[in-house]
Amino acid sequence: MGPAQASRPHGDQAPPGLREMAVALAGGSVTSRELTERCLARIAAAQPSLNAFRIVRAEAALAEADAADRRLARGVRLPLLGVPVAVKDDMDVAGEPTAFGCAGDFPARDADCEAVRRLRAAGAVVVGKTHTPELGQWPFTEGPAFGATRNPWNPAYTPGGSSGGSAAAVAAGLVPAALGSDGAGSVRIPAAWTHLVGVKPERGRISTWPAPEAFHGLTVNGVLARTVADAALLLDAASGSGPGDLHRPARVPAAEAVRRAPGRLRIALSYGTAFTATPKSLDPVVRSAVERLAGRLEALGHEVVPEDPRYGLIGLTFVPRATVGVRELAVRVPDPALLDPRTHEAMRTGRLLGGPALRVSRWAEAALRRRVGEIFGRFDVVLTPTTATPPLRIGALAGLGALATDRAMIAACPYAWTWNVLGWPGVNVPAGFTPDGLPLGAQLLGPSASEPRLLSLAAQLEAAEDWSAHWPSYGAESAAAQDGPGAGPGGGPGGGREAVPSRE
Repeated sequence: MGPAQASRPHGDQAPPGLREMAVALAGGSVTSRELTERCLARIAAAQPSLNAFRIVRAEAALAEADAADRRLARGVRLPLLGVPVAVKDDMDVAGEPTAFGCAGDFPARDADCEAVRRLRAAGAVVVGKTHTPELGQWPFTEGPAFGATRNPWNPAYTPGGSSGGSAAAVAAGLVPAALGSDGAGSVRIPAAWTHLVGVKPERGRISTWPAPEAFHGLTVNGVLARTVADAALLLDAASGSGPGDLHRPARVPAAEAVRRAPGRLRIALSYGTAFTATPKSLDPVVRSAVERLAGRLEALGHEVVPEDPRYGLIGLTFVPRATVGVRELAVRVPDPALLDPRTHEAMRTGRLLGGPALRVSRWAEAALRRRVGEIFGRFDVVLTPTTATPPLRIGALAGLGALATDRAMIAACPYAWTWNVLGWPGVNVPAGFTPDGLPLGAQLLGPSASEPRLLSLAAQLEAAEDWSAHWPSYGAESAAAQDGPGAGPGGGPGGGREAVPSRE
């Protein structure tokens, strides 16, 4: 039976979320060790089929959980004390290598990066590091270093990338939330393709230290969760500057914004894309999903008007920053001979564009902000598709050359990368499913410091859409098997059968 025929709701079997776990731990109804053991059991069951994790810190995570339980018993209360979470494998965790999707023997890091340090300061237990494609370059999570990470809604498809491991882990209920990073949509794209909330915050909101900035300002750290409230909770916990960060925006109250109504907003509905000199078109099923979401926003009292931002030649400023960033990371890989041929091509381009072209691309950002930002003099939020297509099949871009890969990924994902050039925030929200049951997403985009408005609007949409009632049966149906009778709600993938979603 195919996904469309077998789909059904799994709300009663949904695993607990980040906030639910934090509340239960603070109330004493569960211990951090219990939650962490369940999490590790689900990861172990899922790894042969979903392959979401590069590193599982089983022994270290249990030690952290025991320490959290001792603090809880003493009356210590922190936002995430004892809650298990995961981070993407481009983030340093003390004692673990940071391979960033590459093959080879990488040394263990001496210290946590600032984002992980802040998670620990909030009390979180870091259970592992999730897969990403090589140097985060592609909207799929596959590579010779680790194989393919698969989508819990249907393992024949990719969860997206480059934060695909984090997305798969959260969507399957292996962890309640995870950190990812977003350099051209790398949080929002996998969130769209796995039915998650994905927040790309403003540049600098979550530190990239020990890098003063990542990929010359294109890449930011972000969050993936199953609800807006969980995403906001993790965003608040991870936010803040490191000692040498180049970008230091003032903190914004994300969790508080979720509890506040957004008011009546004027929303620009945009299907236009920036010029790339490559062919691309919007899949009708994606357009229909976004149109339906726009109708929901109108029913909630907002004004939705068709209007496109004036992107201009913004793409000319993206390529130098992206390729120079790849080159700077790739030359530090222990064995560059193991890198994908497409990475070597990006390195060659980065070598050519590392001088005046890079300087001009940074200089042009202020003018682009003024040009694109003009729309926010007339609108509060921009609504666009997150991707132009539904999820891609595993291996769809395998074996292609560099140019063919670039053309294919631009065709599938032309909507997200412009906001990385600008450094502004965006939030992916679930937009429904294809007839075959694959998730689709839409993004809410805003100017500087607009995370509170975007999250407030996303929370209002979530209340109307009831996203959390829909789970991939691949994870939900195995919850009882992993946790045991009477263990409470949970989720983790079972065997490798075809996953099906629940849809109305």
